[in-house]
Amino acid sequence: MTEEAKKRLELKLSRLNTAISLKEADCVPIHISGNIFAVVQAGYSMADVIYDETLETTKEAITKYLLTYDPDVAMVGDHLAGEGRGMEAIAPTFIDWPGRTGTKLDVNSLMQFLEFPILEDDDFDMFFSDRTGWKLHKSMPLLSELCKPLENLQIPLSHGGHIKPLIAAFSTPEMQEMLKKFWELDAFFKDMAKRKAALYREIAELGYPMMGGGSASVPFDDYSDQLRGTLLSLTDLYEHPDEIESFINERQPVMLQQIRNLNKDGSRNGKFVYMMLHKGLDGFMSDACYVKYYWRHLQEIIQTIVDVGMVPYVFCEGRYSTRLEHLADIPAGKVIYRFEDTPMELAKKIVGGVACITGGFDNTLLTFGTVQQVEDACKKMIDDCAPGGGFIFQAKSSLDGSCKQENVEALFRTVREYGKYR
Repeated sequence: MTEEAKKRLELKLSRLNTAISLKEADCVPIHISGNIFAVVQAGYSMADVIYDETLETTKEAITKYLLTYDPDVAMVGDHLAGEGRGMEAIAPTFIDWPGRTGTKLDVNSLMQFLEFPILEDDDFDMFFSDRTGWKLHKSMPLLSELCKPLENLQIPLSHGGHIKPLIAAFSTPEMQEMLKKFWELDAFFKDMAKRKAALYREIAELGYPMMGGGSASVPFDDYSDQLRGTLLSLTDLYEHPDEIESFINERQPVMLQQIRNLNKDGSRNGKFVYMMLHKGLDGFMSDACYVKYYWRHLQEIIQTIVDVGMVPYVFCEGRYSTRLEHLADIPAGKVIYRFEDTPMELAKKIVGGVACITGGFDNTLLTFGTVQQVEDACKKMIDDCAPGGGFIFQAKSSLDGSCKQENVEALFRTVREYGKYR
């Protein structure tokens, strides 16, 4: 890393750490990641990025964006970068992406999740008594066309130590083809992981803090996102509460241990543990259900992340106005809350004294607004949230390819100038 990059990194880390500790740095830190906007500005599409196994398009887009706009964080979201060919072979049914054969997505869309129930009502007994069998025969064939042969896999009971039936079960033409692709894809994704690690190291040399460190999730979100889907998980609060409790009681200790393993020796460079809250938003469940099935587990996860010396970075998707009093019950100066649709002035009032707040800026202004409107909105956000520190400027969602360049420039210019503390 050059001396210039080292100074840049030191300055930006200082801004971030000061904001997290609820104090005022030299200016408001800016955490606006380029995402699709960066890709388009570099002359590419998201489809190009996903199918470019060299990762050169990803590298060029991220590097150009960082050096042009100089944010205080290098959030490297690769969005399946380089993985298109491998993903096509897996043929997942639960996601879609730009450039995929047969997709209806625009070439500059983000990857999209396609929600449907994986765990049906009739499968609860099998799920809790035979998890391996459920995964092999039920969930994996539902989630991937490649795994369809598992649906009919039968391993007959054999006696006398003979394993011929087992060999035969895994030797059908369909199973052989599936296993062959498994081996090929394992090599493909391992190689891609090495390439991405090298890319991230190269980007880190530019001197922009990387917020990666780990991830965590609330058990109820796992139950809803990965098993039952939004509608069924909502009705399950009343029709299958015992099943929810059983899953949470199983999942929470595993999640806490995963967090404790993230930074055992304290040497991990990335200190931020990212969480996306999907089902704790206003109106999804009553406050009593929120406390019972969601908040007490989120609170324990946040405390565990703090205990291992890392920083919880909690993205409260949707509106969290009625949840703010709960969110305020955390260790002060240790947590970042990113809000999407929660009024930021309300977030500042209720949780701003204990947590660093970020998010909330309506980035549709960057596409449909004028430079003056962008400047005015930035100033209002700073007026509402910056006094006293504990604020990082960030948009409510990622920048898309339709953002006007002059508006993005106006955002960075205004925050840098108007957001000075001294």
